[in-house]
Amino acid sequence: MEIEKLFENDDVVVINKPAGIMVHGDGRTDAVTVVDWFVENYPQSVTVGEDPILTKEGAIITRPGIVHRLDKDTSGALVLCKTQDSHAHVKQQFQDRTTKKTYRAIVYGEMKQDEVYVDAPIGRSKIFAKWTAIPKALRGTTREAQTKVTVLRRFDGFSYIQAEPRTGRTHQIRVHLQYMNYPILADGVYAGKRYDRDNLTGSLDFTRQALHAYKIEFTDLSGELIEVTATLPTDFIHALS
Repeated sequence: MEIEKLFENDDVVVINKPAGIMVHGDGRTDAVTVVDWFVENYPQSVTVGEDPILTKEGAIITRPGIVHRLDKDTSGALVLCKTQDSHAHVKQQFQDRTTKKTYRAIVYGEMKQDEVYVDAPIGRSKIFAKWTAIPKALRGTTREAQTKVTVLRRFDGFSYIQAEPRTGRTHQIRVHLQYMNYPILADGVYAGKRYDRDNLTGSLDFTRQALHAYKIEFTDLSGELIEVTATLPTDFIHALS
């Protein structure tokens, strides 16, 4: 598996994760993951990171180098740490919310406002399969979540947007855009009936959710600000053209 390196120094490597690849294993499949690539290319860093996870089924999941995650079908910038000191340093920035993450997405519908700040708690859903921010669908404990959404372009019933999450909840951007009633294009979990898997023309030929981790900013161990941008993948370029 070939993965593009966007930035690298002695402590970290930032990659452009392709869509369709999990960051680490889930104990249910033997599919190749980003962790497999990392261990193959940086065998000296195999012990960097958190302890392995033991699943209910007895599978052991290792996560060397991992400080944050992207969904399997989300592409873009992903930080991997090569040393334990770097792992602790960068992980703390994610916990303190001092990293800055910028995403690009294409959504269903032409947004009326140019900029929206979504402040809507996220929790488990009693209606949908996963998570939700829709109050009547929430069950159990919720956690605060904020996302800034900016419209970059509107076209033919779609919007090309930039999303800047201020918190780091699971599926946060996908959930908040569903909450706004502008779900991400081709999102099979959160777009509902608007996504027809048999009608790719209606989804601008996207076969995965149209979400891309476009830019990430953090500091390395020396205190230097690292800013890395992941160019848009071909499915985005095709749809926008």
